Amino acid sequence: MKQLDTKLMHPAEQIKVIIGRIYRSGMTTTSGGNVSIMDDNGDMWITPSAIDKGSLTERDIICVKADGTIVGPHKPSSEYPFHKAIYQMRPGMRSVIHAHPPALVSFSITHQIPNTNIIPQARRICGKIGFAPYACPGSQELGQKIAAEFRNHPDYKAVIMENHGVVLCGEDLMDAYQRFETLELCARTELNAKVLGNPTYLTDEQIGQHEASLPTDYPHFMGVTYPSDERAIRTDICRIVRRSCDQGLMISTYGTVSVRWRGNDFLITPPGVPRWDIEPENIVQVKNGMVEAGKIPSRSVAMHQAIYQSNPHIDSIILTQSPALMGFCTSGVKFDVRTIPESWIQLQDVPIVPFGLQYEDPMAIPEMTKKHPCLLLANDSVLITGKKLIDTFDHLEVAEFSAKSLIMAAPIGKLKPINDKEIEELRIAFHVGE
Repeated sequence: MKQLDTKLMHPAEQIKVIIGRIYRSGMTTTSGGNVSIMDDNGDMWITPSAIDKGSLTERDIICVKADGTIVGPHKPSSEYPFHKAIYQMRPGMRSVIHAHPPALVSFSITHQIPNTNIIPQARRICGKIGFAPYACPGSQELGQKIAAEFRNHPDYKAVIMENHGVVLCGEDLMDAYQRFETLELCARTELNAKVLGNPTYLTDEQIGQHEASLPTDYPHFMGVTYPSDERAIRTDICRIVRRSCDQGLMISTYGTVSVRWRGNDFLITPPGVPRWDIEPENIVQVKNGMVEAGKIPSRSVAMHQAIYQSNPHIDSIILTQSPALMGFCTSGVKFDVRTIPESWIQLQDVPIVPFGLQYEDPMAIPEMTKKHPCLLLANDSVLITGKKLIDTFDHLEVAEFSAKSLIMAAPIGKLKPINDKEIEELRIAFHVGE
């Protein structure tokens, strides 16, 4: 898959990459959605009208010159008017994304806005969310109404469009895309939590304390070496991160993977690198409690280190925010995996950890992982541990599939779990806990 480079990649190629991700992630349809970039010449590059979003090429992307001249084989998107209006209102913005992702459309058609306080990082990434009144798609009136939201609220970078979809802008295409992806995750999480029960939202104070609790100063070591087994781990981590993104188990702004290397030394993903685009050179080596010089590790590095030190049987960790599991994380409803044998064999019973416990009591989670390969961190993330990284990834997939099944079952009737006798049979037959 092509990686995104917003500095040197041609605007047409950037758009092709991102619209492809949006389409493959199920956040737009063949005919729906549009993406644009305003380049340094004042020319707008935009997706075409009525062309399959699943197979766009760079040649299909249209350039609307600053003087209005259209260059390209197709008509520009019918929503060109509101893209133009947004750039006029917000000259500091260089990219606009509009789409109809299902969860955000659910809010659009009920005239509501997702609450980004449902997970810690969303408010910082998404900012305040606006709401634009309805107007006919493709009309000048729609452009005016959307532009008015951005004009009247200079801090808005995302607007829900009444009975339509969502539009977001950014300083570059990656900035806009990360905002888009994160806001859709918030919407999915909130909807899943409402199916299960009542969502719990973080207070501004809790979010502030969370941000302040994240460590930022790490001791570094020089003389880093990269033997072949270390390099192989870097490649494996990148492969699993991208696969997680492909499977909808991770988004570009959140997700950490680490793998034990030698003893208690390990490799871990960094913050600030879009997960879709992570490369082996981005991975951070942690050795003797110190960090590879010139790099910054995931903000959860201390927890990963404590888990490895306390649990010789754990060789890999995935920390992420997959939408179905986050429904349980944010509703407080028990994630009962006594549903099908595979779920319980791989996950056993899954506790919910109070929000912020990993910072208040650094050893609490390492102790819990001795008996629980899957933990739900309330309003934060899901933590999966295991031996081989591919097995840990499988645990994550099983957990998310199980969570989806439970959410889908909720409207049908009461859950009928496997009974204690059947669980004991599984424990003996599959040597669970040995």
